[in-house]
Amino acid sequence: MQDNLTWWRGGVIYQIYPRSFMDANGDGIGDLKGITDKLDYVASLGVDGIWLSPFFTSPMLDFGYDVSDYRDVDPMFGTLGDFKALLARAHELGLKVMIDQVISHSSDQHPWFQESRQNRTNARADWYVWADPKPDGTPPNNWLSIFGGPAWTFDSRRRQYYLHNFLTSQPDLNFHNPEVRQANLDNMRFWLELGVDGFRLDTVNFYFHDAELRDNPPVPAGKAKTLGAPDSNPYTWQRHVYDLSRPENLDFLKDLRALMDEFPGTTTVGEIGDDNPLQRMAEYTAGGDKLHMAYTFDLLNDPHSPAYIREVMERFQRLAGDAWPCWALSNHDVVRSATRWGQGEDPVAYPKVALALLFSLRGSVCLYQGEELGLPEAEVPFERIQDPYGKVLWPEFKGRDGCRTPMPWTDSAQGGFTAGDVEPWLPVVPRHLPLAVECQEKAQESILNATRQMLAFRRAHPALVDGALELVDVGDDLLGFIREGHGERLLCVFNLGAESLSTTLPQPGIPLQGHGFASRLDNDTLTLAPYQAAYLQLDT
Repeated sequence: MQDNLTWWRGGVIYQIYPRSFMDANGDGIGDLKGITDKLDYVASLGVDGIWLSPFFTSPMLDFGYDVSDYRDVDPMFGTLGDFKALLARAHELGLKVMIDQVISHSSDQHPWFQESRQNRTNARADWYVWADPKPDGTPPNNWLSIFGGPAWTFDSRRRQYYLHNFLTSQPDLNFHNPEVRQANLDNMRFWLELGVDGFRLDTVNFYFHDAELRDNPPVPAGKAKTLGAPDSNPYTWQRHVYDLSRPENLDFLKDLRALMDEFPGTTTVGEIGDDNPLQRMAEYTAGGDKLHMAYTFDLLNDPHSPAYIREVMERFQRLAGDAWPCWALSNHDVVRSATRWGQGEDPVAYPKVALALLFSLRGSVCLYQGEELGLPEAEVPFERIQDPYGKVLWPEFKGRDGCRTPMPWTDSAQGGFTAGDVEPWLPVVPRHLPLAVECQEKAQESILNATRQMLAFRRAHPALVDGALELVDVGDDLLGFIREGHGERLLCVFNLGAESLSTTLPQPGIPLQGHGFASRLDNDTLTLAPYQAAYLQLDT
């Protein structure tokens, strides 16, 4: 099994969205003390660590992904002392702690930008991406913001445009400036010295832009669009050649890895939204001198047939080399997998088998809060929408609030999320209450207990943690692969559909128990009922 320095390689990381996890002070917003109070629950799942979405000082226009102080805690979440207490308790429980780093851009309230925008001659004049208008006053090029409209906003003080790939209040830092790169590394060193075990790197391929500011070309007719934004967003109409994934990024990732290597046992996982995401994942994690791991949106998107998942695995195997992936089915930016993939399927059985598949893939895993409960996407009425992304593209795209509603702990008012009388920042969804932790703890066949059982099975079979993966043909409607390592070979077969299916085994195997799924083996014919999985021990 893994030693403490490589815990991340095949590790399972539980993602916590602090605003919605647990409210300890009754103000309707989750906080660090609330997280600390629930760490025993997280540890009981059998995960290796946690990833905390941003809790830094911020005006919260993008709910923490617009940082105005990289070294402090926003008062709504608590204090730096609260974070240190959280870190200490997590480590007592054997949990690693990873925190978000949002360094491609800052808030426009950050002192760096406040200084930069004053004039063209100040000490930080070149810390952000500034450019002159075209002669007719229009933006420097055709780049678009993911959140809608041009990626440029005019500032009258400098009589220039500044770049923002997201909200106008999230100006992009200029990574071509070595002082900017060093300042970001220094901020990360601050947290490493406090004892964090790693970083999740937001938009890790957005750090550099084309210095010549060349226009992006359109997506050719009939060609696939980027997975990093909904199809209704004009952002997907461009090939993102010049505004992200620039070659200079690799050198910065090497500098970041050198910093991480000063703190043995720490790790990085990068978020990659790109026109060619798996290729970029391989490029960013290969060689042992850049990111430790990365995740893409290939399994965070709508397609989910066995053929599609098989194609994603094949493509990654083809591109990967020694690269290391981190797979996720849900997070704070996408519709929950129980709805996105499980619409029309059995609401209990489907999430169980989908998670079993996730826990069996070659790579590390991110498990999003509430995913272990099988929570469906919440319907948030327009008047309660908080996400600026949703407000701009409503109703075709309703934003990300539906996956960010409060975690249900009990089947009671406000789901046990808050003890206060204040309405939570997003509504507690009535259909989530019967799925609350308290309810599922008591139900032996619950999704929660199935998650615990499957994670225990994974730990008992090291080949599932970091073994090699070989895809095998088990028919078009099943998904199958062999995991091999640590002296064992396991055949893993999944039926993600509502019909019973059979396949002929590629080689003899002995069915394993302890994972919570059922199958039937008659000679060399394996039969799986709907939403079931099978694990068979093969000869090594």
